[in-house]
Amino acid sequence: MKFERQGISDAELRALYRELVYPRLIEEKMLVLLRQGKISKWFSGIGQEAISVGAAMALQPEEYLLPMHRNLGMFTARGVPFRRLFSQWQGKENGFTKGRDRSFHFGSNPFHIVGMISHLGPQLGVADGIALASVLDRDKKVTLVVTGDGGTSEGDFHEALNVASVWDLPVLFCIESNGYGLSTPSSEQYRCAQLSDRAQGYGMKSVRIDGNNILEVYSTLRSLAEELRKDPKPVLVECLTFRMRGHEEASGTKYVPQDLFDFWKEKDPIEQYGNWLNQQKIMPLKEQEDIRLELKESIDADVLAVFEEPELSADRALSLQDVYAPFEFHSYEPLGSETKAMRMIDAVRSALELALEKHKNLILMGQDIGAYGGVFKATEGLIDSASPERVRNTPLCESAIVSAALGLSIKGKKAMVEMQFADFVSSGFTAVVNNLAKSHWRWGQNADVVVRMPTGAGVAAGPFHSQSNEAWFFHTPGLKIYYPSNAYDAKGLLLTAFEDPNPVMFFEHKALYRAQEEQVPSGYYTIPEGNAKVCSHGDKISIISYGMGVVKALDCIPNFPENTLEIIDLRTLVPLDYNTVFNSVKKTGRALVLHEATDLGGIGADLAAKIQESCFKWLDAPVKRLSADDTPVPFAPNLEHSFLPWHRLQNTIQELLSW
Repeated sequence: MKFERQGISDAELRALYRELVYPRLIEEKMLVLLRQGKISKWFSGIGQEAISVGAAMALQPEEYLLPMHRNLGMFTARGVPFRRLFSQWQGKENGFTKGRDRSFHFGSNPFHIVGMISHLGPQLGVADGIALASVLDRDKKVTLVVTGDGGTSEGDFHEALNVASVWDLPVLFCIESNGYGLSTPSSEQYRCAQLSDRAQGYGMKSVRIDGNNILEVYSTLRSLAEELRKDPKPVLVECLTFRMRGHEEASGTKYVPQDLFDFWKEKDPIEQYGNWLNQQKIMPLKEQEDIRLELKESIDADVLAVFEEPELSADRALSLQDVYAPFEFHSYEPLGSETKAMRMIDAVRSALELALEKHKNLILMGQDIGAYGGVFKATEGLIDSASPERVRNTPLCESAIVSAALGLSIKGKKAMVEMQFADFVSSGFTAVVNNLAKSHWRWGQNADVVVRMPTGAGVAAGPFHSQSNEAWFFHTPGLKIYYPSNAYDAKGLLLTAFEDPNPVMFFEHKALYRAQEEQVPSGYYTIPEGNAKVCSHGDKISIISYGMGVVKALDCIPNFPENTLEIIDLRTLVPLDYNTVFNSVKKTGRALVLHEATDLGGIGADLAAKIQESCFKWLDAPVKRLSADDTPVPFAPNLEHSFLPWHRLQNTIQELLSW
């Protein structure tokens, strides 16, 4: 292995050695503890330390690193105390996640590190978002994210590289190319000659380096970072290396030919570098051994200290509290009495315009939302007042954009992502339910993101443009769900969503966009979440609904005697105003839960169960649910009409009144 100093001082060379040895010694200690049954699991990075340490040392301390589970050296080189790391691995209070997540599944803004989730791919898009924030702030910072060669097969890899290239983002995409994705060899992962070749498809620069040569890694990444600070553009860096242990210790290495181990053992990054330092008379072997002894003593002491830390006690109240970032609702009343006739689409656009004006850190992202104004024209004209930097057309890549929204949030921005249709969110599902939803509960990082979801049937758009998929997210702790039924609520709730630092799935029924018009305040106002509205007072039956269901229920009022129907508009599904629902049912004695989504597993099932539990002794009839058929949404208008529940609503009300 050839080492070239390239102007690196003796002090830097010695510091690199110390940082290189430290994670190796920690790993060796972990393997001993694993055999002793004192830790539960370990993902070893032995043999790959030069990539982690070289990357961390090459970047500035305030530049973000997004490592994987074999990048211990990034954490230690950034100065994360080993005692806190070991507390994290042991699920102790002194860790970073309050015992809620394992190993390196955490981030820390003070150390400018964002750890991965087990799905791996979405972290690449998060890096895009962090880098985008740097570009917008003109702070000349670089972001570095790591993936494995197996991870390059993920769709998120392609989406993230494409977005970074299109937007000229200063991201160093580093591939730890170690020949395997768990046990699957690279020959079964991809067909290109080398992974760095993939950069050509994105118009991106690439380099291929010896990932076991600490000086080559350090010098290359330091030089690239300097380039990117001056001229922001992404670079793909393929680091050739080898994993000397199993994917994790339990999986073993029987699938790896012995000659590979023999070859890479000769390229051990620490042994090779240590010998070179000794030969160059920069750090004699005695000094190297002294460093090892010092670090070993420190590691042993920290391990003993963490073992003495008390086990965490389960605190249900705290756990529930931490699912969401704190949000203190502030009621904004519109200044003056000026109102304007608005359809729901107009109200949404008005809210977006006012939010951009108030929140200077708000970035809107979505397909065709720029000059075109979005497929439903919700963002029409916004690019003229807010600039293309803040109203951003995106490539067709839902996962990378939702992930980038989290990256923006990490850097203190607000983000809105418009799904062209709510159905398309499935392409970004992992980013929503595993990253946005869980980040605050896991490591205290809020996701200040609103995902706008044009939803619903009734427009003959077929099974891929008409789904009511709010129940997908109702079951996911950490997400909030808003679902207005009219223009006034759409504007006020959307402005509230932008005030809220938590991720909000904001559903807008497409068939209501231009269906009706009402007077809506021109100014800025908010509506509290979890505050259902009694749209019509009655004493015979409570109809609980949201979105289109509210409109259809109100249409039924003339068909029944006065004061028969009490109609509750939930407005927000998470949080949900159960008190208003319960009080209404206790008054009327009958409950009909109505929604457009399919029946099985719908939100109505949960509502019906809650009503049964809390209002049983007040009920004069069984709690009834009315919803769409349990099929995909059909295309032909007569089939769609049959699928939807609205034509059955009046008879269902009559049946329930007959009890």
